[in-house]
Amino acid sequence: MTDRTPDVYDIPEVKTTPVGKRSLSLVWIIPIVAALIGGWLVVKTIMEQGPTITLQFEEAYGLEAGKTNIKYKDFNIGLVKDVKLSGDRSHFVVTAQLVKEAKPFLVEDTNFWVVRPRFSGGQVSGVGTLLSGSYIGMDPGKSAKSQLKFVGLENPPDIVSDRKGKEFVLQAKTLGSLEVGSPINYRGFRVGDVVSHQLHKDGKGVSIRVFVDAPNDLLVTEDTRFWNDSGIDVKLDSSGIQVNTQSLVSILIGGLSFETPEYAENSKPAAEKSVFTIYDNREIAMARHDAIQREMVMYFKDSLRGLSAGAPVDFRGINVGKVRAINVEYDPIKRTVRFPVTIDIDATQLRARVAKGTKMPAQTNEAFRAGLDGLVKNGLRAQLQNGNLLTGQLFVELDFFPDAPPAKIVWNEDAGVLPTVPGQLAMIGDRVNTILDKIEKMPISEVLEDARKTLATLNETLDKFGKLAQRLDSEVAPEAVATLSSAKHAADNMEKMLAADAPMQEDMRAALQELTRAAESMRVLTDYLETHPEALIRGKKKEE
Repeated sequence: MTDRTPDVYDIPEVKTTPVGKRSLSLVWIIPIVAALIGGWLVVKTIMEQGPTITLQFEEAYGLEAGKTNIKYKDFNIGLVKDVKLSGDRSHFVVTAQLVKEAKPFLVEDTNFWVVRPRFSGGQVSGVGTLLSGSYIGMDPGKSAKSQLKFVGLENPPDIVSDRKGKEFVLQAKTLGSLEVGSPINYRGFRVGDVVSHQLHKDGKGVSIRVFVDAPNDLLVTEDTRFWNDSGIDVKLDSSGIQVNTQSLVSILIGGLSFETPEYAENSKPAAEKSVFTIYDNREIAMARHDAIQREMVMYFKDSLRGLSAGAPVDFRGINVGKVRAINVEYDPIKRTVRFPVTIDIDATQLRARVAKGTKMPAQTNEAFRAGLDGLVKNGLRAQLQNGNLLTGQLFVELDFFPDAPPAKIVWNEDAGVLPTVPGQLAMIGDRVNTILDKIEKMPISEVLEDARKTLATLNETLDKFGKLAQRLDSEVAPEAVATLSSAKHAADNMEKMLAADAPMQEDMRAALQELTRAAESMRVLTDYLETHPEALIRGKKKEE
């Protein structure tokens, strides 16, 4: 072996052989598939995930993260994710996740509120939450502008968006016993309720929003009248005591009723949010508001105790008006005091009917005055009448008094003074006073003196009659007893004579028999003479 330095060229050359295409190992397939599935799930979750909203509530009673649901018509559409107090501690911020299908509902007029047990207007709501817990309710709005931040309501909305019917606004002087949820009744049926109320800015009235459900909202027309039927209405007037009640709910929490007068036949259904007035009772509400009222004044000499404002004015039993006011009128010149009673007469009621073939009088003031002047000329007068003996309430009665002194109406610019006559009680009092005056004018002393003389004469007569009675008792009575005894003895004898077995009876029977035979012989003789009258001269012929 020879030692030498190796030459670079002595190193063997390595020849490379290209390797063929290598396939992916099965070990890597499972992680890749899992990654793809995970990515798809993430994308799907992101795509299906609904919007996240923020709600602001003043109270967070019953709200819990991860437990409190958001519902629309009792269907879950979301879940509360977080509840925290705001930085200024004035409210709570609730973060909730909704389903994708709820995104169209998120507009600026959408309402959210916490559903919990509530008592309002005699109705209990949210009772189911006692077991299931509170939840957030949603009422979708109708706006086209989207929104993700909302201020929640502390109470349920007055009217939900899917409630069918109409809303109306009622005006009243006072709220009374009405509350949110108080019933709206029509002929005793509940057809709606009070949704809200507020005081006017000037403090002189209240506005009450009510909602009438369909199809009963069509019953509210342009001429419909609303009145308060809350509690128990006790009315004391000339007709007596009247007690009007509605349902038990109306008695406890108040309520309203409405109706359309019969004379408003062609009234159209009222429009949404039409304004109506609330009247105190049905009688006032259903009265004709198109009546033409004419003011009249009367002066009565009778006591006005028992007459009050609102008392009816009747014309032979038909109500034609009412008393407006009772005042005091002092005349400083004559130094006298009078009490004017102002009444309102319904001119429409007076001219409601006319005789057949007679032209209807005009409704002008001149025509009314001319007609009333004619009635007064024929004896029309006003008189106070007692409408109820139990309560002592009075009313004004218009009637004809042919014997009343002539009078006429004194007209002025505003009203006329209608002549009056005393009431029945006053007339009775006048008659009693007249009788007492006549009694006072009688010579009472002379009458009493004559009465004393008459009594003295009567005493003497009675004394004489007593003496006569004593004489009859001492003298006449024994004779009368003896006479009666003799009469009785005679009657006994007569009874014996008339007995059946008495001798006198037998003699009388024998005499009657002889008389009968004699009568028969006389009849035979008479018959013979009728056939042989010559026998009176020649005598009876001998028988051959």
